[in-house]
Amino acid sequence: IGRPDILLHLAWDGLPNYQSSRHLETELPIQVAFLDGLIEAGLPSLLVTGTCYEYGLLEGELVEGAAGSLTNVYARAKVALYEKLCRMKEAHPFALIWARLFYLWGPGQAAGSLFSQLKAAAERGDERFPMSKGEQLRDYLPIEEAASKLAALAMLQEDIGLVNLCSGRPTSVRSLVEGWLREFGWKIDLEYGALPYAEHEPFAFWGSTRKLDSALARD
Repeated sequence: IGRPDILLHLAWDGLPNYQSSRHLETELPIQVAFLDGLIEAGLPSLLVTGTCYEYGLLEGELVEGAAGSLTNVYARAKVALYEKLCRMKEAHPFALIWARLFYLWGPGQAAGSLFSQLKAAAERGDERFPMSKGEQLRDYLPIEEAASKLAALAMLQEDIGLVNLCSGRPTSVRSLVEGWLREFGWKIDLEYGALPYAEHEPFAFWGSTRKLDSALARD
């Protein structure tokens, strides 16, 4: 692909099967080889998307640098890639931004996501939509806003390292879904408590945006 000035690396296969050994055994080596080739060729600036799952089971406001016990293979593979890139910088210096994505939603999302499932159910005319009690707190960002922030970060071409890509606002799943019903005019009853809470996630967590806001203020 030549000698790009900036690379935004968003690629990762095998999701949403977070516990598959494929993330460490297959996907990680593929991405390491790809990025290693570019870095050795002199890539000056790289932005890679990480994941909030790298914080493990930590609760509350999550600040860059905090480390919890990793609960899935996907997160372990992502952390391994980040650590590998940090070591690569010793031999071939480059600017690295590792943007940890929290929960995104919007058009084009995978069919199994909460937003896409609710949209499909409403458009089919389903009377009820089964979900959890919806009391868990998460950090949500519309995909359009996330894309804008990622582009702005990449254009900085600075060695920022870890940075949360999130809203910084704790939002319950229940209020999020109810907001979607109002925003899009969907008519469907929400069946709270029909599904269990996810076992591989903490109950309440959201990201700190202090580092993100500081970086983008320089744009």
